[in-house]
Amino acid sequence: MKQKIKEWIKRYLPAEIISIVVTLVSSVLAYELTQSNLTTALVGTWFGNIGYFGTIFLTDIFNTNRELALKNKSYTLKTFGLNVRALFVEFGIAEFFDSLFVRPMLMYYFPIWINDISLGVIIAKFVADITFYVPAIISYELSKKKLRSFK
Repeated sequence: MKQKIKEWIKRYLPAEIISIVVTLVSSVLAYELTQSNLTTALVGTWFGNIGYFGTIFLTDIFNTNRELALKNKSYTLKTFGLNVRALFVEFGIAEFFDSLFVRPMLMYYFPIWINDISLGVIIAKFVADITFYVPAIISYELSKKKLRSFK
């Protein structure tokens, strides 16, 4: 189990760090510009997602390209499609509920309840991450052998 946890940390932590920064900065800016909790929640959710999934996706492309180069093979458009498919399977269900319901709702209410935009956004992000990572990690583990083998 320790090995799995190390693998998950290596996979998800860099994207989480970028996502935290992007979420916090975009949320605070959105609130300062609009004074709208709804806009803040949506901007924080979507910009955080761009930072998170952009990092994961670029890392997957880099790692796949490196793996193929060791086998003297090229990264092709088909390989790109396989990377996209693997990410969709890994995150699709978790992301659907997270981005459309859980995270925006939490990022709307926590800053109001706590009466602090920055702290509320950070707490909301961490609470939403719990409901996000359980199905995402299960999907990742179930799909790893079939969808992440680039020959």
